[in-house]
Amino acid sequence: MSNKDHVLTVEVLDQSGSTFTLREICERGECHAEFVIKLVDYGIIAPLEDYPEARQWEFDVAALSRLRKAQRLQRDLKMNLPGLAMSLELLDEVEEMRREVARLNHRIRQLMGE
Repeated sequence: MSNKDHVLTVEVLDQSGSTFTLREICERGECHAEFVIKLVDYGIIAPLEDYPEARQWEFDVAALSRLRKAQRLQRDLKMNLPGLAMSLELLDEVEEMRREVARLNHRIRQLMGE
């Protein structure tokens, strides 16, 4: 097995540390490599390491989840790639704000002795 073949057949690890090659993320996301490469180019998903060749890329479970979310937005709302990038960024910010509000509410309840 050549080094190139090894990169394309990396074993998927357990759920807490799963990694996927470009081929595997395409299989799980049911999409073409060109689509994944475009998502990386637009900053929608990112490989774990910044290798110059796409065939060397590995992705984590979060990237697979984000890929699927991007696919749903594109399918359901007919969004282009710049729209996907902006929408996902805004959704991330909303989720971060929700976590912060929940954390602050929890802290307020603690301070009030509830």
